[in-house]
Amino acid sequence: MVPLLQAMDHPCRADQARVGIINQSEINAANGGNCEFYVTMGLLRRANDDQLRGVLAHEVAHQDLGHVAKAQVLGASLNILSAGLQQLFPGAGAIAPIAGELVARGYGRSEEFTADKHGVEILSRAGYNKGTMLDALSWIRRSSGDGGGGFLSTHPALDDRIATIQRMR
Repeated sequence: MVPLLQAMDHPCRADQARVGIINQSEINAANGGNCEFYVTMGLLRRANDDQLRGVLAHEVAHQDLGHVAKAQVLGASLNILSAGLQQLFPGAGAIAPIAGELVARGYGRSEEFTADKHGVEILSRAGYNKGTMLDALSWIRRSSGDGGGGFLSTHPALDDRIATIQRMR
């Protein structure tokens, strides 16, 4: 993890980074902002070192790009917009949360592609190639199914993410 943190544009100090382990069997990881990362027991039990490195590079990229902070600002803005719509159009209360969710999910998909690309850059700076990220995403697809890309999904389809990375130089 330390080489990935050191390869960031805005590095987290090793003593600042925190990794929490979530007792779930699913393969998953997350960035909580403020150099906090979370991995599931399912990921730790089933991933090899390179697969774990690829997943962590993606989460480190979210941190480096400020995605959690941007998502928090977007969420607050959507809440304010929803409240304003409710004041202007009393019947909008049922539609505003759905519209806000669609906006947030679209935002999430673009951030996932960006984190994949930046994760590859971080891996490269740390001495690994894009194959590390490709292997991690391919392994997740084999282990968990496609996971993503549906109408209400925050993540693009894994096949789309893999294809995007394969096109990178």
